[in-house]
Amino acid sequence: MRTLSLTQGSQDWHSHRRSHFNASDVPAMLGVSPYKTRTELLHEIATGIVDADIDEATLRRFEDGHKFEALARPVAEGIIGDSLSPVVGVSGKLSASFDGITFDESIIFEHKTFNCSLKDIAEASQLPEQYRAQMEQQLMVSGASKCLFMASKWDGDQIVKKMNVWYESDQAMRDRILQGWAQFAVDLENYKPVQIVEKPMADAITDLPALFVQAKGEITAHNMEAFGESLKISLANTRALVLITDQDYSNAEAAAKLYRETCKKLVLVKEAVLAQATTIGEATRMIDAWHEDLRVTALKLEKDVTEKKEAQKLAIITQARMAYIEHVTALELEIKPIRLTLDAPEFAAALKGKRLISAWHDAVNTLLANSKIKADAAAKDMREKLSWLKEFSSGFDFLFNDLAQIIVKPLDDFKMLATSRMVAHEVAEKAKLEAEREKIRVEEEAKAKAKIEAEALAKAQAEAAIKNEAETKERAKAEADAKAKRIQDDLDAAKSRMAKVEAEQAEVVAASTVVVSGNEVVVTAARQLPASGPVVKAVMDAFNLSFGDACDAILIAAESMRKAA
Repeated sequence: MRTLSLTQGSQDWHSHRRSHFNASDVPAMLGVSPYKTRTELLHEIATGIVDADIDEATLRRFEDGHKFEALARPVAEGIIGDSLSPVVGVSGKLSASFDGITFDESIIFEHKTFNCSLKDIAEASQLPEQYRAQMEQQLMVSGASKCLFMASKWDGDQIVKKMNVWYESDQAMRDRILQGWAQFAVDLENYKPVQIVEKPMADAITDLPALFVQAKGEITAHNMEAFGESLKISLANTRALVLITDQDYSNAEAAAKLYRETCKKLVLVKEAVLAQATTIGEATRMIDAWHEDLRVTALKLEKDVTEKKEAQKLAIITQARMAYIEHVTALELEIKPIRLTLDAPEFAAALKGKRLISAWHDAVNTLLANSKIKADAAAKDMREKLSWLKEFSSGFDFLFNDLAQIIVKPLDDFKMLATSRMVAHEVAEKAKLEAEREKIRVEEEAKAKAKIEAEALAKAQAEAAIKNEAETKERAKAEADAKAKRIQDDLDAAKSRMAKVEAEQAEVVAASTVVVSGNEVVVTAARQLPASGPVVKAVMDAFNLSFGDACDAILIAAESMRKAA
């Protein structure tokens, strides 16, 4: 905070206030001040024109406020336990005039004159909004931690009534003030000065002369010509009215009221005339005509006022509604595709109980400004959430198909929800990846095991094959050896038999007799030599061989015997 050497109430102080957003103006800016409207504040700051007409009661109230503040400051110092100094401080565009602040600027003091609205207040939250808003900006400007709010009333140097509470910063109120001044700055830049009329009074309407008619069988005295002329002029002037401003409406309503009252008076005059005579035709016809003219004119004025006011109300409401829609539409372009879910401002409700056009404008414009502030805050909240989501959820967009529904949650809840979804997804993906990895590992292990088993089986099969082959070879060798042995045995047996046969043949030859008969020599043996066929057959039968194999065996045996011999 930067402090200024300004005396509160001085010309320099007023000049300073015109270039800053002041804490005392916060209630009016927010539309919660009972003393000044937001429109009036806009007008004052934009034009520099401040209403100098302050009544004596207001001046007296100001004087009492300053006097009570000075008297209460020592009391506040006793509560705080430190001295207080009234200073003016600024922080950027924001300004505050402190009733008191400690030397270390940690505690500030705000004083108000005690009134009935403060008598039952026991804690800061019960303070009227206008006071809390002012103190919040004072804390913003000063950087103080808390404010002692005191209300007192004095009789001379004696305190009559007093209450005090401690106020500490309210973030929601602080945000509201910052957003309010931001919107106020926009409205100030676009402000077009208009005449502000507090309470328009109807222009003085020339009253119609009192009609009098005296009759006694005949009319003896009257002012009907003068009355009729006055009425003609009055009606012509009234019918020329164009209803635009509050002044026009006030004039029209006053004229209608006058004509209504005149109608009643005409009826009374007519009744008085008729009471004086039984037939006063001309007078009564004139009175009837005037009565009807007045009645119709008054009715038309009242109808026109009602219709014009309703049309103007509708125009003010429609203009405000369109301005709000344009503002929201512009904000939604910044947060597309998210839409702002806001309650539409009740502009018509803001006009209830207000009769002046200026009051209509102020009520609608204040509601419009506050509605824009709420929309700005909502859009800011959306932008913050979207920015956070963009930064921390890259690659996780598919998790937020319901973004439009969940983004309305408070920021912390939204972050928690979004984070939990991303964490859950990452955990699920990690688990899925681990499952895939485990599946692959199991498959690889199964493949490796199958390979080992296949290799072992192949090795076993190969070893078995080798073993079988060896066994087969051994078996075949054994069989061959056995067969060869059998053949050898058979050959030995055959050899033995052959030797026996040969011996037998030799014996036969030796026992043969040669007989010469004529020219032939006939050798007659004691026994005939066996032919080759029976020998071969004997081998075939003995060894279960074919004819060829038997012959081969005989030849092999014979050759073996030959070689052996």
